[in-house]
Amino acid sequence: MRYFIELSYNGKAYHGWQIQPNAIAVQEVLEKALSTLLKEKIATMGAGRTDAGVHAMQMFAHFETHVIFEIETLIFKLNSFLPEDIAIKDLFKVKPEAHTRFDALSRTYLYRIAVEKNPFNTNQAFYVKHKIDAVKLKEATKILLEYKDFQCFSKSNTDVKTYNCNIMKAEWLLVENELQFTIKADRFLRNMVRAIVGTLINIGLGKLEVAALHDIIKSKNRSEAGFSVPAHALYLTEVVYPEHIKL
Repeated sequence: MRYFIELSYNGKAYHGWQIQPNAIAVQEVLEKALSTLLKEKIATMGAGRTDAGVHAMQMFAHFETHVIFEIETLIFKLNSFLPEDIAIKDLFKVKPEAHTRFDALSRTYLYRIAVEKNPFNTNQAFYVKHKIDAVKLKEATKILLEYKDFQCFSKSNTDVKTYNCNIMKAEWLLVENELQFTIKADRFLRNMVRAIVGTLINIGLGKLEVAALHDIIKSKNRSEAGFSVPAHALYLTEVVYPEHIKL
């Protein structure tokens, strides 16, 4: 039987989602917990790969098992077994061909920028000391929706067949003392969100003109875009699937 498992995690202690040879990853910790509790070797496949230090408010992984279990009991046991920075939200049966990565309709990320120094969110938001022009941020963000090819924001040496992404939503909101950037797309390239935010910050600080974003995107060159913002302020907030994959 194939299952989808919904979880959230604080990424500070982990080298991203995907299992790494010489570093601890969320996937490894989850697989060890499942294997121990189900007394069977369990392998998982995640909805995507979050980078080292990136958090997930909502992540999905799928796995298969021959073991029969009571879902609520396993969720309780997993949450007792796993460290405090990983939480299991849900677990449900899906069709045999359902896939957390390939069946996802959209993914949404949030990036938090602190506009005032705050000792209580140093590990949750990126503090920018200089004043950011929110009007320029919003003008530049609209430009993103005009394009599909985002190679300029992708890590080099990335093994992908296409750099095309369909951005469905991109917006900035001022929430208390934070500028919060939300972006939703059918897929994301490696490091894409952090590179976009770094480029937009440069525009908001007046280091780049708003119109320069057109040239940056058309260049398809990572060195033309801005810096990559720190991982600790980035959150995967939502992954959406079609209802028909559920049993």
